[in-house]
Amino acid sequence: MAALVGSGYNRLHIEIVARPLEGSAISCLSLLPELKRQVRRKRHRSAEPDFHHNVYVVLLSKAALKDLSILRRNPARDRSKPAVYVGMTGLPVDHRFENHKNGYKSARLVRKYGVRLLPELFEHLNPMPYEHAVQMEKDLADDLRAQGYAVCGGT
Repeated sequence: MAALVGSGYNRLHIEIVARPLEGSAISCLSLLPELKRQVRRKRHRSAEPDFHHNVYVVLLSKAALKDLSILRRNPARDRSKPAVYVGMTGLPVDHRFENHKNGYKSARLVRKYGVRLLPELFEHLNPMPYEHAVQMEKDLADDLRAQGYAVCGGT
């Protein structure tokens, strides 16, 4: 009989117990289908969410305020506050910012106008599971827009 005893990070601990049956031999290969079913069930039972997603805010240069797409999205902005980009990632936020600036899976506005991260606006929120990060990105963009920031991203 095969039994899934426990699992660790990317490892499965399997215990195979063979009991002789009267008049027959036990083949390990005959145990594989049941073992595969147990492994599949164990994988789908992940009880704890994965807390490695982050939201982030990028300060955009003053030149970004001349971009029509930003002006159209923020008609009631406070002219004393800067333009910002709100995003979400499963990477560390500093790596994601570098990717934006290097043109790898980047948002046009961040690649063109991105100055630096604004950790004081997002650091206290991270990390979180994917589902929460999707919603938090939208909520953070709405909150910053309500405070008068010219916001892009956050969709």
